[in-house]
Amino acid sequence: MNHLLRTLIASTSLITTLAAAADPLPLVDAEVRKVDTAAGKITLKHGDIPNLDMPAMTMVFQVRNPATLPPLKVGDQVRFRAEKVNGAYVASDIEPRR
Repeated sequence: MNHLLRTLIASTSLITTLAAAADPLPLVDAEVRKVDTAAGKITLKHGDIPNLDMPAMTMVFQVRNPATLPPLKVGDQVRFRAEKVNGAYVASDIEPRR
């Protein structure tokens, strides 16, 4: 019985981990405030970021793919995904808001 309980707990933990990994990061609405192509950074006034438990604010993000920065300009309305990587906030999948 004890072995069965441990197996059930391990299976539940694995399923939870796999489900979390399968969920993509949420898209967050934002407004571009500054683009620093040379540094690969963007300043965004963003809405709540639920996966980071972060309220709406304006802040600087590193950009996962700096090649996506050139078409962006101050005032653009965008959507993006955010995550914390090695202690830095990183923006990815930046796209125009429709």
